Amino acid sequence: MKKLLFAFPLMVVGFFAQAQTVPVYLDEAKPMEQRIEDALARMTLEEKVRVVHAQSKFSSAGVPRLGFPDFWTDDGPHGVRPDVLWDEWEQAGQTNDSCVAFPALTCLAASWNPAMSLIYGESLGEEALYRGKDMILGPGVNIYRTPLNGRNFEYMGEDPYLASRMVVPYITGLQSKGVSACVKHYALNNDEEYRHQVNVIVDDRALHEIYLPAFKAAVEEAGSWAIMGAYNLYKDQHNCHNQWLLNDILKRDWKFDGVVVSDWGGTHDTDQAVKNGLDMEFGSWTNGLTMGASNAYDNYYLANPYLKGIKEGKYTIKELDDKVRRILRLYYRTTMNRQRPVGFLCSDLHYAAAKKIAEEGIVLLQNKNNVLPIDLQNVRRILVVGENAIKPMTVGGGSSSLKVQKEISPLEGLQARLAGTNIVVDYQRGYVGDKTSEYNGVKLKVNLDEERTEEQLIADAVNAAEDADYVVIFGGLNKSDYQDCEGHDRKEYKLPYNQDKLITALAETNKNVVYVNISGNAVAMPWTDKVPAIVQGWFIGSEAGGAIASVLVGDVNPSGKLPFTWPVSLQDVGAHKLNTYPGTWREGNQIIDEEYKESIYVGYRWADKEKIKPTFAFGHGLSYTTFAYGRAVVDKKVMGADETLTVTVPVTNTGNREGAEIVQLYISDLKSSLPRPVKELKGFSKVKLTPGETKEVVFTIGKDALSFYDDARHEWVAEPGKFEVIVAASAADMKSKVSFELK
Repeated sequence: MKKLLFAFPLMVVGFFAQAQTVPVYLDEAKPMEQRIEDALARMTLEEKVRVVHAQSKFSSAGVPRLGFPDFWTDDGPHGVRPDVLWDEWEQAGQTNDSCVAFPALTCLAASWNPAMSLIYGESLGEEALYRGKDMILGPGVNIYRTPLNGRNFEYMGEDPYLASRMVVPYITGLQSKGVSACVKHYALNNDEEYRHQVNVIVDDRALHEIYLPAFKAAVEEAGSWAIMGAYNLYKDQHNCHNQWLLNDILKRDWKFDGVVVSDWGGTHDTDQAVKNGLDMEFGSWTNGLTMGASNAYDNYYLANPYLKGIKEGKYTIKELDDKVRRILRLYYRTTMNRQRPVGFLCSDLHYAAAKKIAEEGIVLLQNKNNVLPIDLQNVRRILVVGENAIKPMTVGGGSSSLKVQKEISPLEGLQARLAGTNIVVDYQRGYVGDKTSEYNGVKLKVNLDEERTEEQLIADAVNAAEDADYVVIFGGLNKSDYQDCEGHDRKEYKLPYNQDKLITALAETNKNVVYVNISGNAVAMPWTDKVPAIVQGWFIGSEAGGAIASVLVGDVNPSGKLPFTWPVSLQDVGAHKLNTYPGTWREGNQIIDEEYKESIYVGYRWADKEKIKPTFAFGHGLSYTTFAYGRAVVDKKVMGADETLTVTVPVTNTGNREGAEIVQLYISDLKSSLPRPVKELKGFSKVKLTPGETKEVVFTIGKDALSFYDDARHEWVAEPGKFEVIVAASAADMKSKVSFELK
């Protein structure tokens, strides 16, 4: 049921009748800050405390006496989560809370196309509006530090620059609909295991150069209206009330004027919550109406304990008023904004957007002998193998689980695309993973029961593959616990359910094997030399099957590139090589210290430093056409400190079909007073080219692209000296270099 933007009590209406004037706080002609101060002055102490904590699982109370409606949040960086009961995680049983599932954010990042982020945010905002939601708890921009992180699929990869460029338009699009973003999880939330106890020890350079830039861009460039604190600790303070991250960096240095929201259950102490930057507390007593006190929300850290502390003189009104000002500002941007547009749910445009984003994010990792696209003119039988060809992937995974109006499976997508042709599409299960048929009240529409043994499943698949023209295997991970799922990390890097055995057997049987990996993480692939074609299919939502089919048969030319490095083994990852993950329990304590000893050397930065060749490099992705790079040139050889440098490189489509290439620009500091990565991404451009067409790709870089964070001076520094521009197709495929000097 949709709520009204205004629900004025009778006493307010009566006030209008007597005064014949509109109070300042309701007068939209007045500046917002003036309206905020007027409303603040009219609120009682109890009303102020009322708005700084939750009143249900996903809502906080408004101010009925003044006409401020309740404020509704919702999980869903990838879609609007189904409604739950007032004070339970169980489904509310509504029939109008299905949604469109958009691709997970790893797929969005793999598109390397900010225009897709804008469409994503706008579409999600419209769905949220229709459902009566004022804030979407997303997007997530935590850095991909280890491929074992169960929540990597919700984030935007390993590189701070790529994540920064992709998150800004997402927030802009979402908030253009009058729905607040809530960027998460701030900060250093880079693994899920023991997430409430992990105390991150990280140097200031890594903090500012790797783990904060995407959050900073979300605040300073996109103007995010809210930030969600993380569960973990930094400097022995939980991040939902952390002096350094919230008061010093976020609110003082970045001038954040929005609301800091606690993650659900992330608040631990009234005193720290009052003083260390938290504005709205959610989820601290998550079963208040079924377990414990019946007035659970009044017992939150920022509820009665806070009110009591103020009345006893323990806390001043100053901190409370700062929190309430921020919340009122959020109200005026959302619930009190009469200019908010009308929402739409499950529209054709939203499905089209979901499919387009998926198609741009799918990555062609390997294509020996041009096995792909499938040659439809010379194929009579295609065998599809694997549980992930039929298993829904919008259900499960934690807070991003959705109840969708539809989800096209890979098998259904390929069958639909080839309907009406003479091509037969057969299916074999191949392996059995998680047969769970329900998550949080949402039931799968597919029966995953299986009686055959592992040996029989493999034998049946191999027999069916012997006379198939193509074998397309859909494997990888799923949204089950200890895989790509909130709450725990993966236990190992290899594929689960003994999939390696199945893939190897099929590759030895048929020469045209295509492996489609469904996951939000890299996985071990010891059989890459045996499998001709490998596609990274991500978790791509409602239109998954159609998008994957369009790439496999060549209706769409793949153009996605990896947003993270794909290591051969965990020993090729700094966090694992240096034995810093998953941290060490303190003696006699319930806190785990996890020291980021690899510092700034995350992902390709570590691979470059250690001269490691990954299975697939950061930024890698193939096409059904080919591209040639010309020589990069710069507009000046010496760049002043206040000047910009223009880099131009011609790129030509040398193949026989239209395609899009993602041109990447890296900067290398050839001599520095502090250690620096071999190179760092500082620009990219996705350019579409017809056969034979050449376009000049132009980059403009300023001093910020040359800077590092000086932890002794606590500021960003660009040292004079020689630099090198590297134009590349991936972090391991450099095409052109040109040097210049910074004065």
